[in-house]
Amino acid sequence: MAISLQKGQKVDLTKGNPGLKNIMVGLGWDVNQFDTGADFDLDAAAFMLGSNGKCPTEQEFIFYGNLEHSSGSVKHMGDNLTGEGEGDDEQIEIDLTMIPSNIEKIAFTVTIYDHETRRQNFGQVENAFIRIVDEATGQELIRYDLGEDFSIETAVVVGELYKHNGYWKFNAIGSGYQGGLAALCASYGIQVE
Repeated sequence: MAISLQKGQKVDLTKGNPGLKNIMVGLGWDVNQFDTGADFDLDAAAFMLGSNGKCPTEQEFIFYGNLEHSSGSVKHMGDNLTGEGEGDDEQIEIDLTMIPSNIEKIAFTVTIYDHETRRQNFGQVENAFIRIVDEATGQELIRYDLGEDFSIETAVVVGELYKHNGYWKFNAIGSGYQGGLAALCASYGIQVE
């Protein structure tokens, strides 16, 4: 039975699951029916952060343009351009045992691609969620449904894995930002062209 989280709630991931090694982070969403004349392309990403809350290098930013970290610990399973269909729209696989020791937190984000040109924001997105699945058993461990708290935001920090006393925990964040991916990158120490 998955633990269903509310915004701001923190839950242990590995302390109660000592054998947990490979997890899949699934992110999904639906788009409201009214038409802006363009497809919605939402993009999931993972920012691997050091103790200062920043990515040590640009290689720790895992997204559709950099699908796998050099350690093999974080792999983005590819870009979904429309968000059509049920279930996860994008997935990120994580091997908890291979995360480099200088990484203390992994933030999972969703942004709207080309939001300015397409005049799109998270007010037009519904049923957004993040879930964490034990890949060995297929069991859903954690699920966080974001609700409808957004209007003009174009980027959302959905949740984060973080290390606490040697164990991995999950924090349901659900914070929206304006400025899309560029704003998120800036806050995590990544230079955007």
